[in-house]
Amino acid sequence: MTHRHPVRVYYEDTDLAGIVYYANYLKFIERGRSEWVRGLGIDQMRLRAEEGIVFAVRRVDAEYLRPGLFGDDLVVATDLLELGGSRIELRQEVWRGDERLFTAAVTLVCLHEAGRAARIPEAVRALLMGAPQTKGAF
Repeated sequence: MTHRHPVRVYYEDTDLAGIVYYANYLKFIERGRSEWVRGLGIDQMRLRAEEGIVFAVRRVDAEYLRPGLFGDDLVVATDLLELGGSRIELRQEVWRGDERLFTAAVTLVCLHEAGRAARIPEAVRALLMGAPQTKGAF
């Protein structure tokens, strides 16, 4: 199921020409991912405090299709493609109405705070897969 997160383009998001600066799309999709995880009932701060694990971006393959502009109302769409033992594969897109501006394939990994790979806890896995939240879940 696609998660949608609205983003408005502010002056600070643009370059001299009033076009969204390319690196800001990475910020937009980060916000989209954060809200997707939060909306599933996963508290990343609690996960870090109680389990000592975090999610980190391992890879982003991005394609810039059309320019976003100052004042645009955009939507970040996030879709789960694959869930591995310690890896999450996502597709994220930025839309202005029915016009796709940006698309990215994003790989996240679950890590111990020391930087070693960690398995995604079962309670978190269930939430990522869309299972109803259970007591004690993250």
